[in-house]
Amino acid sequence: MLTTRFAPSPTGFLHVGGLRTALYNYLFARKNGGKFLLRIEDTDLKRNSEEAVVAIREAFNWCGLEYDGEVTYQSKRFDIYKEHIQQLLQSGKAYKCYMSKVELDELRATQEARKERPKYDGRYRDFTGTPPVGIEPVIRIKAPQSGVIEFEDGVKGKVSFNCEDMLDDFIIARSDGSPTYNFTVVVDDALMGVTHVIRGDDHLSNTPKQIVLYEALGFEVPKFFHVAMINGSDGAKLSKRHGATDVMEYKKMGYLPEALLNFLVRLGWSHGDDEIFSINDMINLFDPHNINKSASTYNLSKLDWLNAHYIKNLPFERLADEMKFFDIDFRNLNKGELLLNILRERSKTLLELKSSAFAIINEPEIYDEKAIKKWIKEDSANLLEKYAEFLNDDDINAAQYENITNEFLQNNNKTLKDLAQPIRIAITGTAVSPSIFEVMEVIGSKALKNRIKKLVVKL
Repeated sequence: MLTTRFAPSPTGFLHVGGLRTALYNYLFARKNGGKFLLRIEDTDLKRNSEEAVVAIREAFNWCGLEYDGEVTYQSKRFDIYKEHIQQLLQSGKAYKCYMSKVELDELRATQEARKERPKYDGRYRDFTGTPPVGIEPVIRIKAPQSGVIEFEDGVKGKVSFNCEDMLDDFIIARSDGSPTYNFTVVVDDALMGVTHVIRGDDHLSNTPKQIVLYEALGFEVPKFFHVAMINGSDGAKLSKRHGATDVMEYKKMGYLPEALLNFLVRLGWSHGDDEIFSINDMINLFDPHNINKSASTYNLSKLDWLNAHYIKNLPFERLADEMKFFDIDFRNLNKGELLLNILRERSKTLLELKSSAFAIINEPEIYDEKAIKKWIKEDSANLLEKYAEFLNDDDINAAQYENITNEFLQNNNKTLKDLAQPIRIAITGTAVSPSIFEVMEVIGSKALKNRIKKLVVKL
């Protein structure tokens, strides 16, 4: 069965680039009826944190990426790693290296003086003497010393590594017995049945080492897809200066998970000129062989555009659920559905939507002085006062407010231009709002008259 995995180290929040990697693995597995696994690579006990594990799972839950089976924790698998290290020692494919720090420093100094690439020289590869006293050995794999390691990468095509240039007898277990990254990855991927590995191309240099280990352990080598990094707009590797990198920060900033996933899937993959992809669209269309070879560029304006699309098109109930995170429950508001529907048309984020809603729901305490200076004329206060008196206390709909307003303007030889912005300022404290007639319907006649009178008093 086709099986993919996502295997983060729990040393902090889930990076948005990591979420893209997880998404690609998830989509490929789901498209092919396979399994998508989550493995926490927590062998570095000093750097790991339980809070980071919680953050990773929280991000998965928010985005709706469901993994199969239980989460695998490498920290609980040390006995398995020791068993396979022992297997390599017994078969002669690995050996104990007693190289001291003094020896290592001398070797590096000599190589640097010769301007050679620093690498282990294999001095204990065939050692049969008496082990030196006081040295706890590391375990090294017997890597090929000549030839070429080649594999067909699903993104980059044929990739070759010259063994003499790229490999030495690298360490698979430290002197304290703890296994190294490349070793645990190979053992876990093989035992978990991982058939396809989609990961960032910063792991490309690890691949020849891992192929050496797959073959030494007698495991089948999976298919590799190495995905180019995400860059900021300046071409540098994506970092906090380009935008949020913590997945859950996007939730706090008012982005929908659908928009973030749609944004991320397009950072490196495309399907014609299409821009909008539901999760089902992604599953049906995604093919990792179509991932771009070159790095993609993070563009926050594109995310804003996508987020605005999903805000406009989500069902009311779902959008209302999302807004509860921002302490506003549209279900419990008078005309809440109408208010949400008129605000969603002009909001790029849920934070913007919240701000616009509070500006309408809450009577303004302060007024935009620039708006007053621009839109309030000498007769505005008098016109507003007469308009408030013209209104009755009945709550009517937007069309009826428009008809009444047009009647009032006609009676007073005025146009909507004379009244619309002053009313906006009275309602929200600013000259910005959706259609004033729809806003009037939301707040009702009594509140409308009160807000107009409050502005008149100020003027």
